[in-house]
Amino acid sequence: MSAPWEPDHRFVTSDGTALHVVDNGPRDADVTTVLVHGWTLDHTSWDHVAPALPGRVLRYDHRGHGGSAASSAEAATIERCADDLAELIAARVPTGRIVLAGHSMGGMTIMALAEQHPALLDRVAGIVLVNTSSGGLSGTRLGLPGVWGRAFVAGERASNRQIARLRRPQLLQRTRVLRPGLRWLLFGKQPLWRDVASSAVMVGRCNPVAMVAFRSSLDAHDRVKSLKQFGGIPAVVLAGGADRLTPARHARIIADEVTHAELVIYPGAGHMLPMERSREVTAHITALL
Repeated sequence: MSAPWEPDHRFVTSDGTALHVVDNGPRDADVTTVLVHGWTLDHTSWDHVAPALPGRVLRYDHRGHGGSAASSAEAATIERCADDLAELIAARVPTGRIVLAGHSMGGMTIMALAEQHPALLDRVAGIVLVNTSSGGLSGTRLGLPGVWGRAFVAGERASNRQIARLRRPQLLQRTRVLRPGLRWLLFGKQPLWRDVASSAVMVGRCNPVAMVAFRSSLDAHDRVKSLKQFGGIPAVVLAGGADRLTPARHARIIADEVTHAELVIYPGAGHMLPMERSREVTAHITALL
């Protein structure tokens, strides 16, 4: 498991937001792996992967997630996450090569990084994009047909309006109630129940205002063109065959644009490959190292 959340595990961004950071391994490593988590999750979503990686591994929580400070709705965007990532790398990994691995919104953050901070890519030795998308997420129906799909979209919007009004720092303290829904939404066949439970805890830690604002940013995400920035960088695109949130077609679009990328789709796996297929994800990142 990750190290305890202590004050010295903080990085303060240029707009004054304190991010929680976990930095393991030798600081003079030739290559540093930076793991970027997904929406409503936090750095612990990489707990099955990070300890098995060689060298230095840097993880952190997006603003409004996990142990990081809350974010205003205006600053809870993928664009701002890309700036946060660039600032964190500049401060904590100012030299040396980097491997970037992003899960879900973490992958989208890496795409935005390429768009907004292309010079950083000169230091990138490899990119792993896991359960992510380059766009087309607005109005997603999770594969539900007809009236069921429309009902889901309407229900999510109504729920988000209520959540956005909450003024407490975290969504929920008691997260058991979230488990059945998250098991269906996030996971494929036969997940470990402890992974479902830990995912619920992560979602419960999310700041309500930021959670809803980031959802809007996901809808607006459209970075197919930015994928061209990855030309010449070794890249792997990983997807779950049973992923409801970012189905495998999104991975195929990315792989079509990043023509040299290796595309791997895991039948029966859902949206949580860092948990469901942690050994395979670890192996792909290690191969780039």
